[in-house]
Amino acid sequence: MMQSVRSMFKIQELRQRLFFTLFVLFLVRVGAHIPLPGINAKLLAMAASGMDNTLLGLWDMFAGGAFKKATVFALGIMPYISTSIIITLLGSVFPYFQRLRNEGEAGRRKITQITRYGTVILAAMQAWAVAGYLQKLQANYQSVVAYPGLGFILMTVIALVTGTMLLMWLGEQITDRGIGNGISLIIMVNIISRLPATISNEIAMLRAGARDLLVEIILIVILVIVIGFVVYLTQGVRKIPVQYAKKVIGRKIYGGQSTYIPLRVNSSGVMPIIFAQTIVFIPNSLRMLFSNVEWLNRGWFTVDNWPYWVIYSIIIILFAYFYTALSFNPTEVADNMKKNGGFIPGIRPGKKTAEYLDNIITRITLPGAIMLAFVAILPYILMKVLNIDYNLASFFGGTSVIILVGVALDTLQQIESHLISRHYDGFMKKGKLKGRRRF
Repeated sequence: MMQSVRSMFKIQELRQRLFFTLFVLFLVRVGAHIPLPGINAKLLAMAASGMDNTLLGLWDMFAGGAFKKATVFALGIMPYISTSIIITLLGSVFPYFQRLRNEGEAGRRKITQITRYGTVILAAMQAWAVAGYLQKLQANYQSVVAYPGLGFILMTVIALVTGTMLLMWLGEQITDRGIGNGISLIIMVNIISRLPATISNEIAMLRAGARDLLVEIILIVILVIVIGFVVYLTQGVRKIPVQYAKKVIGRKIYGGQSTYIPLRVNSSGVMPIIFAQTIVFIPNSLRMLFSNVEWLNRGWFTVDNWPYWVIYSIIIILFAYFYTALSFNPTEVADNMKKNGGFIPGIRPGKKTAEYLDNIITRITLPGAIMLAFVAILPYILMKVLNIDYNLASFFGGTSVIILVGVALDTLQQIESHLISRHYDGFMKKGKLKGRRRF
């Protein structure tokens, strides 16, 4: 491992890419501490202390704490991700987007352009809502905003939209000139930024006697097991063998090789958890606004009750099937195989192949979705059993650990490909790191 790390810095191109990536990520964290003008930071911290288990808390996690601090990067990269998801969903409904996906590089550029325009529109709408939310926010009977009004709203909208577009551009620069997927790395760094404060808080509690040493050891063991489990879940595939027929063109013989189609156990990635969290956090967010509504206060949607865990898990499983159906089209795969002379041994090309692939992906998605749901509710179970707070528990499952593991594996896979292409050993002596779906 140490030899591989040293080899990374021997290759000039790889060294430049690594330093460029680190520099851009440093700029991202600097921007997360530049506050919006006209806001009392102390009052904001007091008013935002109870948003961990709400939709705003999820948003703040992706923004690396920038939302609670009301900085210029408060919206984070979420408007871009939301727009990308919307465009993906539209691609399965409207023929226009389907044609763009099939037009190759020109179509991808057009989709990227539409996504950027959509990001500006969505970020402007969200920034307007954030400005209105900040104006209504109070602590100790004092308004968080010093001078509310139209001027504050316009200034906040311009600052937040500019921050989001800057993050999007920085992410694209990492993808083009750095290592790894830029958008994913920005989210990963924002999540990791909460780790030092969480560790220091645990150390302080341990010294004060508020936390038992045995509990800390148990937490470390659970963390190692969960990371290994998530790596297994992320890398797990079902290999479908494919044989290509031989073609004689002139005096040369083409084809005839054997390969396979890797069908992932968790082909939907972290998206089902994000969708599910957005849905189940809505009642908690509404409860903050409508405290007199009876059904919102029954505890069904509070994280320390089992009805919440059941509802949350069911939504994750349903969305796992839904997103898998969007990302993998058995009919399209079967048609492409047939056009190129490929077939699955024992299965007739065409419709039968599509039905076979659809049957396999349906079967393997169920255990993958159940494992994903277990990882998602694990932090809340630990909060209930071991009496730990949300900031610490979020590193033991849910969105955080899946994103961290997935992005880390993807970045290591890219570094390893650079090392192997220049005749250096990779990070793993046996086997290779598999790629993964990016955001």
